[in-house]
Amino acid sequence: MSLAKKAEIPIGGRIRATRLARGLTLGQVAAAAGLTEGFVSKLERDQVSPSVASLVAVCEALGLRVGELFDAPVNAIVRAGDGAQINFGGNDAKEFLLSSGDQSSIEVLHSKIAPGGSGGDELYALNCEVEFVFVLKGQLEVILGPEHHLLNVGDAMTFRGRDPHTWRNPTKEPIEVLWVMSPAP
Repeated sequence: MSLAKKAEIPIGGRIRATRLARGLTLGQVAAAAGLTEGFVSKLERDQVSPSVASLVAVCEALGLRVGELFDAPVNAIVRAGDGAQINFGGNDAKEFLLSSGDQSSIEVLHSKIAPGGSGGDELYALNCEVEFVFVLKGQLEVILGPEHHLLNVGDAMTFRGRDPHTWRNPTKEPIEVLWVMSPAP
């Protein structure tokens, strides 16, 4: 079962608009992010699904919080199944924003991750003090620097979002996790 990374909320237009508003070229953003100009161009046209590390790098190059790319629910109540689907990076994961868009103190995501899905091979850091993950279904591997942690249903992990990390679904079944980041990256 594949959970394709096609977000309902395209982020490319927002990345391009921010780049243009700041008077930056594709080449400048690509160089600052350590990516190719072609990749950034495809990202702006929503033709590529970035790893979390790549998305974070582009946002840093633009001086943009990752959370600013997404429309969030308007009110404080998000009913089951109503979270805005976003593309936070990674592969074979569907992510839904559960926290209100006007919140800068916290961001909550519900992720459904296909077998083998991951945040990408590169370790990344988020601009947040604390990151919390809770496993709702299946097993999640969190790679935090040289350490590998296997979390099972009901397990939770808290760590500094600024510490280099990534994650993956090591199983042959889809998994579900809840992420909480503070302040919102």
